[in-house]
Amino acid sequence: MVSVILFVVPLFTHYYLSKYETASVSRRSNSIQHTLEALGDISTMNVADLKLRIEEMLRIKASVSTELRELEEKRGRLQREAAAASAKADSVKAEYARATAELQRLRVSADQARLAQLEAIRRDTPELASPAQILPSQPPTTLPPINSSAEIHCRMYSCFDHSRCSLTSGFPIYFYDPDVHSPLAGAEVDGFLKTTLRQTLGYNSHLTQNPNEACLYVVLIGESFPFEKAISPSSVPYKSMLNETAIKNLPFWGGDGRNHVLLNLARRELSVGSGDAFFGASTGRAMIAQSTFKLHQFRPEFDLVTPPALGPPGGDVWADCAPISPARRKYLLSFQGSQSPTTSATRDNDTSVIDSLQKMASAGPASDVFLLQFECDPPVERRAILSIGDWALCGTDRSRRSVLRESTFALILAPGDGGYTTTALLQARLYEALRSGAIPVLLGGDRTRLPYGEVLDWRRAVLSLPKARVTELHFLLRALSDSDLLAFRRQGRVLWERYLSSVQVSVDSLLAVIRTRLQIPARPAAPTFGAPAFNDSYSPPRVEPPAVDAEPEETLGPLEAPYPSPAYRRNYSLAMLHGYEMWNEWGEPFALYPQLPWDPPVTSEARFLGSAAGFRPIAAGAGGSGREFSEALGGDRPREQFTIVILTYERETVLAAALARLRGLPYLNKVVVVWNGVTPPTPGQAWPDCGAPVAFVRAARNSLNNRFLPYHLVDTEAVLCVDDDAHLRHDEIVFAFRVWREHRDRIVGFPGRYHAWDLNFNNGFLYNSNYSCELSMVLTGAAFVHRYYLWAYWRALPAAVRDYVDEYMNCEDIAMNFLVAHITRKPPVKVTSRWTFRCPGCPVTLSADETHFHERHKCIQFFSQVMGYTPLLSTQFRADSILFKTRIPHDKQKCFKFI
Repeated sequence: MVSVILFVVPLFTHYYLSKYETASVSRRSNSIQHTLEALGDISTMNVADLKLRIEEMLRIKASVSTELRELEEKRGRLQREAAAASAKADSVKAEYARATAELQRLRVSADQARLAQLEAIRRDTPELASPAQILPSQPPTTLPPINSSAEIHCRMYSCFDHSRCSLTSGFPIYFYDPDVHSPLAGAEVDGFLKTTLRQTLGYNSHLTQNPNEACLYVVLIGESFPFEKAISPSSVPYKSMLNETAIKNLPFWGGDGRNHVLLNLARRELSVGSGDAFFGASTGRAMIAQSTFKLHQFRPEFDLVTPPALGPPGGDVWADCAPISPARRKYLLSFQGSQSPTTSATRDNDTSVIDSLQKMASAGPASDVFLLQFECDPPVERRAILSIGDWALCGTDRSRRSVLRESTFALILAPGDGGYTTTALLQARLYEALRSGAIPVLLGGDRTRLPYGEVLDWRRAVLSLPKARVTELHFLLRALSDSDLLAFRRQGRVLWERYLSSVQVSVDSLLAVIRTRLQIPARPAAPTFGAPAFNDSYSPPRVEPPAVDAEPEETLGPLEAPYPSPAYRRNYSLAMLHGYEMWNEWGEPFALYPQLPWDPPVTSEARFLGSAAGFRPIAAGAGGSGREFSEALGGDRPREQFTIVILTYERETVLAAALARLRGLPYLNKVVVVWNGVTPPTPGQAWPDCGAPVAFVRAARNSLNNRFLPYHLVDTEAVLCVDDDAHLRHDEIVFAFRVWREHRDRIVGFPGRYHAWDLNFNNGFLYNSNYSCELSMVLTGAAFVHRYYLWAYWRALPAAVRDYVDEYMNCEDIAMNFLVAHITRKPPVKVTSRWTFRCPGCPVTLSADETHFHERHKCIQFFSQVMGYTPLLSTQFRADSILFKTRIPHDKQKCFKFI
């Protein structure tokens, strides 16, 4: 089998190979034959035909080449058209995105308008204009005098003619000239008081020279009068030299003295005779205002307790005050006085009180130092007129002040005669204690009335105890913490400065209390009109600002026409609805203040603003996604805008760039440019159109205080104070605006600073701008404030602070932080992580001066001296959005704030 296989396999292989080679040779031979035939045809052709054939082939080649070139050109043209179409498609997409964003803004604006419409419909009370001012045209009609029993029961409802004091009358008052109408018999009104009262009432906006339209008539009685001693102590002890006939013959007395105020200001002589000028006299239905009253003589909510006129006529009084800190001083309790003769019963009572006080001083620990002197050295003259157990003052005003400045508490003893509710000497002790920062401790306070007590909360400044609890006094004094002591002292200083310190504040407070009783709002605060930088007939040219790359997906808010903040319409209803429950942070009712055209940003009144105005929370106020948050402001006021105030000094290029950056900013009501330059702006200068009205105000002089002038152009409660070289993005501004709406009583801004104690020299606090985890100030070069603080900067802040700012051209931002912290006792709010601003290419600024920071150190120390303490409070709070500038799908956005 092997042999057969070896023989057969080669045979078959040879057979197939030979068959394949034969087929290949046959195919090659056929190909060669066809080629020879073709050559034979060419060879048989003549030269002419061959040339024609070649030319034809060349034409075909040229035609093909031409077609190829045309196709190439067509291909290139189509490619260019495709590129143009692609670019146009991209442009259309971008335009579509912009149109979508604009449509979104319009939808937000429409929603805001719809909400405003619903709110307007919801208010079924139509808008009414203020009623016309109603003023009487004739003097009071003459009525028969009232008897003494009716006189002692006089109240506002029974002895006051309300028909002369309409709601819109403005509370006009008429002042009798003391040189023409003298109410004294054989005496003359003190010349200082006459001159001072004329000047003081001359500054009061309620004063009228037309007695026929007056609501209130003020008669200056004077201060101390000599008294005639009676023959028998059992009879009427003293007889006043007040000329009742002269009073009843006043031209507008009206027979019974209604709507009259008899004003007696004790000044040089603080005895009972000086304080009580009306003892035993018939005054009809007239109100009595003085410092000394007997219990049966004082008519509650009709007569008024006034402080003695111990201060200057008016002006700044901060230099007379002692610093509020430290909390504890050398003496825990001090008293210097000498008691006048009195009856045996009252003497025994006060003797037991004195014994208890002396035991307390001797038995207390060594750390508690008492200064108690119950006899004056040298002794004071004891007059018969002082036989009521009152305590006379020892020494001079300077010596008493030196002791009180070293006393934590100042003891005030009520008169031994329990028939007196207040005396001029007691009021003088209260005045001196508050002036020196000693917390008054009033023993016998359960029967004592203090000045303007019906509207002022004296419990926050004075410790009042019955004399029977004298044994508990030491424990009570030691129970107060340092923070409580500082709070008492601070409150006492505020009350002293605003109501007791000068004749002007005392008289203004007296009239404000009576006006508050009548529920008449104060006259509107005088607006500040800034001189326009351009003539009324000239309008500076406007140019379109350069295009700025915007983020089409971001909707910061609607672009609406300017509208003002809601007007303050609660001037008439506030006192009716809440009475004296509406106290501010200083224990004062709002009714005592001038009428402002906006809501106050602080105090408990903020609790009533939302419900009283009829607003309700929307969208962001109730929480929601980031899209809802960005499309609605939320809170209790769904529609609100802000005004930007830019302070500039002859930097037109920088100002133009600042205005251009505001283009398209939502919620912008107006831009007020305060031109601080000596020369006016260039008339031909073209200013960019920022999309909102721009008002140029030329300041009367170059002052940094002009930044905070309450110009009448500001129609919104929110005011964004910015420097002309401050670069802020729109989203940063809107976010800060949202945060401010939740902290309306604070400064909300970007650059944070803080004050630090000088550890090297212990000279007080120093200004620090280093990066830190805490802050106590926010620079007003980029910050939101309530426009109330613009008014308070010029009314409540001492003039010495503004003068210091003008002297050094520095620290107006520190002054505003001091003011807001003093009023609210709250720190500012910083937003975002910005700590400073850089303006490349801007001219040199005031802060670039090497003395800038040294001056700011001095500013903090001087302002602390003026206010008596450093009101700045530190905080580590900073408001940020977690998704700040982060773009994620709208349906997944959630916005929060964190610490």
